[in-house]
Amino acid sequence: MNIKLSIIIPAYREKYLNKTIDSLLENAVGEVEIIPVIDCYVPDEPIRVDDRVRPVILEKNVGMRGAINAGLKASTGEFIMKLDAHCGVAKGFDEVLKNDCKENWLMVPRRYALNEETWEKNSPAVDYHYLIFPDFADDSYGYSIQVTGWRKKRHDEIEIDDIMTFQGSCWFANKKYFMEHVGLLDDRLETYGTFAQDQQEIGLKYWLGGGEVKVDKRTWYAHLFKQKRHYASSIFSRKHKKDKYHVQGNIWGTKYWVNDSKPNMIYTFEWFISKFWPIPTWQENWRQILIDKGVIGIK
Repeated sequence: MNIKLSIIIPAYREKYLNKTIDSLLENAVGEVEIIPVIDCYVPDEPIRVDDRVRPVILEKNVGMRGAINAGLKASTGEFIMKLDAHCGVAKGFDEVLKNDCKENWLMVPRRYALNEETWEKNSPAVDYHYLIFPDFADDSYGYSIQVTGWRKKRHDEIEIDDIMTFQGSCWFANKKYFMEHVGLLDDRLETYGTFAQDQQEIGLKYWLGGGEVKVDKRTWYAHLFKQKRHYASSIFSRKHKKDKYHVQGNIWGTKYWVNDSKPNMIYTFEWFISKFWPIPTWQENWRQILIDKGVIGIK
């Protein structure tokens, strides 16, 4: 039986949206619906016309979290995938992920850098990320991801492996499980805001709620990273508005999770840290450090 995959692409002033859609159309081998969510802007060129492409046009700018939510609401597949609007994918990526994904898993394909001239992947691959210990400076991202070769020796030993967190540009899941255990992303201004920490919210709801987060090295995607020349030429404006609540959202999310504020979780944040220990930037007395800083104990 052919199982449908819904691919959600949140987009704000995206130069490469159609190239991303083309890569999906060319390389998907099963049934897919591609849902570009146009976050209240007029694309420079018409969105690619195809029966599998079903745009959602937003009349108000809601930011990345709201755009993902709009895509989730519009999706009709048994599986869901979120992808940034400047990515290429491997041939048959969809069937590999559908076949490998267990009900309570959130999966991330192996990630490469994308060559914007050839739209091909550049080596080496990145498989593992970790959460940086928070310093809570005024401009802090709270705890956030660090792109790294962490546990590099295991890259080719395990095809599907546990990961602590992920870069956020692509993830894949069983829709029913996702909606029951993660649901629509929290986009309130007093919490995460419109942009911050979507991968932390999703990943921690999986791990602490009894699910698992995996990297699947049997397939891949390639992600175009912003460089100085992109900013200079306005090719990469910030895709979704990083409003004044962005830093607040990072810090709020950090305090929320280290204090185990999310109800009905199976595991604690301390269990999560222990599972992936040792972690770069974290000291053995990390909990006491956060207590001394007044971070743990603040709800």
